[in-house]
Formats: sequence, structure tokens, C-alpha cells
Amino acid sequence: MALEQAAVLEEFRQAGALLEGHFVLSSGRHSAAYLQCARVMMDPRRGERLCAALAGDIRARFEDPFDLVVSPAMGGVIVGYEVARQLGLPAIFVERVDGRFTLRRGFTIPAGARCLMVEDVVTTGLSSRECIAAIREAGGDCAGAACLVDRSGGTADVGVPLVALTVIDIPTYAEGDVPASLAAVPVSKPGSRFLTT
Repeated sequence: MALEQAAVLEEFRQAGALLEGHFVLSSGRHSAAYLQCARVMMDPRRGERLCAALAGDIRARFEDPFDLVVSPAMGGVIVGYEVARQLGLPAIFVERVDGRFTLRRGFTIPAGARCLMVEDVVTTGLSSRECIAAIREAGGDCAGAACLVDRSGGTADVGVPLVALTVIDIPTYAEGDVPASLAAVPVSKPGSRFLTT
């Protein structure tokens, strides 16, 4: 079940998940818009619709089957679980320990397992690349990646083929390049990378 970009963004709007303001993203870059996937995924029916469409796109893109879905915590956990359910695969996730993604909770990756990294939103691809590095460090073969939204306009390089349910281009800015109009808006840091407790 393929979904057009307008339909995907409408799902975000209906969930109150397409936010406007001044945000510092997990990558450290600044943006006037933020996609809060947790708000989208809090409705199981909406999450199922979106992830079923993404699973269909994954099946169409990759000929060889995957053994395991691996996601970065926190944002990718629910999306990864639902995509794995749609694909009939087990799902695990990596967590940050001392600033690096690692497997915890007794999770393991069988040596050579063909893994699919699933994320909620890709901006620069930093979290995705870090998750893929953790998969490989644990002995897995990360052969592909998927996300609900690629907000880089298709320019993010995660190091493996990336399937996105929708691709949009929302500008982001380095700390020193934030436009004055955006700098005048109070900053919010909605992602999980900056959590300290």
C-alpha cells in the first residue's frame, strides 16, 4: 500500500506532529520545523497504516529477505517494532551508553545476520550511521535502512540503501548559520540525544 507524500504529511498534521518553531535537532543542526514521530505513533492504527506502507516499500526495494530489524533508541523503537511486525521479523534496538549506541537488555545479533536498520526520521543520517556501526560491531550485516521520513530531500547518506516512506526537504542550519528570523524564536530541543536523566 503505497502512500503519497501529501497523505503521509497529512497523517503528521492530524496527529499534531508537524511542529513549527526553532528546534535543535539530534544532529545539533537548527530547523524551523520538527517532525515528532512519537505523536504519530501514539495512535496504533495510524502507526500501523504508515508502517505497513513502509514495509511494502521495503519489500519492493530489497530482493533478499532480512533476518532482523534494529533501531536506534528512542525515536526508532516503535517504528522499528511495527515495521518488523509487518515484515514478520524480530525487532531489537540499540541505546546510548556513554554517548555510543550499544546493545543492552540481553539483545544479541547472530553473526552475519542480515539486518535492516529502521529509524523514524532521517535528517543528516548521523544516528542511522551510528546505529549501523553498532550493528556491524555486534557481528550483523546491515544491508539496508528505512525510515518514515527522510527530511534531507534525499541527500542524507547512511552508508547503505535507504527506503523512506516520504522524502521532504526542510532546511537545517549549523549553529553559526541560523538566520536572524529563526534565531529570534526561543529554542526547543525535542530529540532524545540531549537527555541527561
